[in-house]
Amino acid sequence: MTEIKNAQDVKLFALNSNQPLAKKISAKIGIPLSDCTISHFADGEISVEINESVRGQEVYVIQSVSDPVNTNLMELLIMIDALRRASAKVINVVMPYYGYARQDRKARSREPITAKLVANLLQDARVDRLITVDLHAPQVQGFFDIPVDHLRAAMTFVDYLNAHDLNHDVVIVAPDHAGVSLVRRFAEHLGGVPIAIVDKRDNSNREHRHEAAPEFLIGDVTGKTAIIVDDIVDTGTRIANSAELLKKKGAKAIYGVATHPVLSNGAVEKIEHSPIEKMLVSDSIVIPDRKKSPKIIELSLSTLIKEAIARVHNQQSLRTLFH
Repeated sequence: MTEIKNAQDVKLFALNSNQPLAKKISAKIGIPLSDCTISHFADGEISVEINESVRGQEVYVIQSVSDPVNTNLMELLIMIDALRRASAKVINVVMPYYGYARQDRKARSREPITAKLVANLLQDARVDRLITVDLHAPQVQGFFDIPVDHLRAAMTFVDYLNAHDLNHDVVIVAPDHAGVSLVRRFAEHLGGVPIAIVDKRDNSNREHRHEAAPEFLIGDVTGKTAIIVDDIVDTGTRIANSAELLKKKGAKAIYGVATHPVLSNGAVEKIEHSPIEKMLVSDSIVIPDRKKSPKIIELSLSTLIKEAIARVHNQQSLRTLFH
């Protein structure tokens, strides 16, 4: 574990999106969260007040762009502006969940590229560095002209699987072809176990293309423990449908892994009624009490992010964190 040097030169701020994770990071790094007040005018406009000096300081702002997405994004941008006007020396954004990343290219006519738009907003606000975890598409890093540290949550989940003896007779499953590279890396962390791919064919009705249950599987899961790995669990439809297919194909046990628990539109109910035994997620997004379930196991990214912050401040390599 890396100890942070000259801690008196560092300020940690936590906005409203993920206070629990920010407090864990603060405790591990040994620096208390700095004081700021976020309030709203009567019409909903956001006001930020920094209640201590940041002049000449290296600042880290912890904020996930999660539900409510637009409010959390505006909180972050307004905080960055306040810090810049308060003469902070360096402003680093720690974004465990990078919202709007799923629109990373024009797949059809007249579509926006929101991942690039968010990158532009952060750079126009004059952020110096971004630390984030498991981007929906790694190429989003290329939308920035500032340093981006793209951390991987895989080892957090692999440690859990190893500790619970879920690393034998295992096959790692991609819920679609787009997730193959993520699944390959995950499989290597488990010692080069085999992978399988849910071969979902496009539905002619694009409006319902995410609802159709897949029928085909590339690879063999018969008699094995199947672990479905994805970066996001949103509505839960894809992972629940994949689990049903794996059960039909003879998997003896099925687990799910997803870094970011968006969990919208009845996702928890779909997971609870699926063959998935446990769904592993991180604390990149706060899971409200109404969305908690005995099937959902939350693992913390605090150690990973703490280590990244310490190494960035100490000007040490982050290479081992990426592998």
